[in-house]
Amino acid sequence: MAVAYARCVYDIALSVSACLRAGTHVDVAWAVATEGFPALQLNEAMALTPGGGRIGTVLSGAANDQLAELAGRTGAGRVVRLTIGDFEAQLAGLPRGGEAVCLLAPAAELPAELWDRLRERRPVCLLARIESSKVVEISIYDKDSVAEAGEEAARLFSRGMTDSLISPHAVTTVFWPVPKLLIVGAGPIAEALRANAELLGWQARVVTEPAAATGQVAALAGLDSVVVIGHDHDLVGPALMAALAGDVGYIGALGPRRLQESRADWLAYRGVTDLRRIHGPAGLDIGARTPPEIAVAVLGEALAARARREAGSQRDKALATP
Repeated sequence: MAVAYARCVYDIALSVSACLRAGTHVDVAWAVATEGFPALQLNEAMALTPGGGRIGTVLSGAANDQLAELAGRTGAGRVVRLTIGDFEAQLAGLPRGGEAVCLLAPAAELPAELWDRLRERRPVCLLARIESSKVVEISIYDKDSVAEAGEEAARLFSRGMTDSLISPHAVTTVFWPVPKLLIVGAGPIAEALRANAELLGWQARVVTEPAAATGQVAALAGLDSVVVIGHDHDLVGPALMAALAGDVGYIGALGPRRLQESRADWLAYRGVTDLRRIHGPAGLDIGARTPPEIAVAVLGEALAARARREAGSQRDKALATP
């Protein structure tokens, strides 16, 4: 079983790159402002090809049809304003309709280096200069150069999340990768991990099939986490091997010490003996007993590992500061 999540610009980057390499025209769209909708993260994006191909969604799919129609006749990049009716919104799972402002542009007009940076899941800032709703220039910045885009762009980038800012002659968009949590195994703890990760704004997915788990673990990046659960070595073992061979930032292994030793033996038999990156038993020592408490302990450890910080009491640190 897998829990699906909406596609952001990072998720469509590989497909867009393939279209560009093949010489296929592809338009890219994302929302930069909404009005009337409930609070939505502006982190969805979609790619559209002339033959009707669509990858991803905008506003949970409520804007897809209008953007697909506009993509065939806008030519150059432009800012477009959409009205989403209540019926369209409800079909997409939104409670009501509203207004949306989107940026729609041919991928070939976007900076070429954008797609490499997105595939590497690095944060970027795009500054689109606008004249009469048309995009006349798009520049790209990263954490080292965003100050050159101006104070407002730097402030937007510092928030550490995907967001956009519209001014009369420019649209500034920051794309910030959302951490992913892959949970390998099933049960109450797996569901508690998924629920708590989503509260953090992470993309959480539960997998219970060995082939799917191994492939998805291999695609994780340094800001991502994987947690394995259960006694099924044929599921957990290959996932741990893939994690150790890849770039994933946090590897958590739940279970008592005897289970950890059994997993280590399984890995050693297959030539994997350096297990220093595995946090096992996973989780901070906070006395967790129930699945939700265990989930909090594990995700707290994952956050600390990603920040390269030793988890400890904020009070104790404050008292130790002169």
